[in-house]
Amino acid sequence: MIDIHTHILPGLDDGAGDMDESLAMARIALEDGVHTIVATPHVLPGVFDNDKNKILSATAELNQVLKENNIAVNILSGAEYRLEPDLSKRLSQGELLTINNNHRYLLVELPSAFIPEYTAQTLYEIQLQGVTPIIAHPERNAGFIARPAALQELISRGVLAQITSTSITGSFGKNIKLTAWAFIKQGLAHLISSDAHSSTGRAPLLSEAHKEIQKLLGSKPARQLIQQNPGLVIEGKQVEKPYIPENNSWWKQLIKRA
Repeated sequence: MIDIHTHILPGLDDGAGDMDESLAMARIALEDGVHTIVATPHVLPGVFDNDKNKILSATAELNQVLKENNIAVNILSGAEYRLEPDLSKRLSQGELLTINNNHRYLLVELPSAFIPEYTAQTLYEIQLQGVTPIIAHPERNAGFIARPAALQELISRGVLAQITSTSITGSFGKNIKLTAWAFIKQGLAHLISSDAHSSTGRAPLLSEAHKEIQKLLGSKPARQLIQQNPGLVIEGKQVEKPYIPENNSWWKQLIKRA
């Protein structure tokens, strides 16, 4: 499996606090079946002032330490950018780090409480530069929860959405779980990632979400969301349209279990 959203780099944000914690997270991911991890530290001016070179350097250092400790996980570079009006300008100036530094996909986080009024315009300006925005965990955004049509509109314009694995399994509560599955049901989810912050609590785990999706939807959607599409993202290739089985009886099963 491939995890394109983690906070595994040591000391850069609210994720791994030191190298030992980074190694612990990598061991957990490897045991869970993950072989490739994209390190996506927060970038939020005045709070997490991580620049491109700092992230690339930290990624290279972690890969070296993983090799020295015989942990067979490959770390790729990336970042999670808070959506702000000047984001497209910063991209055009070469400041931003796309996933795997391939100038194809950019992970973007909205404020959790609302959808900023400049969201659609800023994402469009990013797309004009040949870069596809990936909205991180929309199922945890109050605006998208209240108005799924707002997410639908963005996705109809070519934006992608990444759901958190533990939203799928219920760790964030029933409402977020049902929202995550509703987005999947509506074809509004392209990728599942862990958004891991530590070796405990929010750990880098994908297998449970994979099992849940496989159980309810089958092996094809599970493979697409957690293996195939993440692989296409890191390779800088076109992500496939979400495949959802036509039989929706699984939704009734989910409602009963939630």
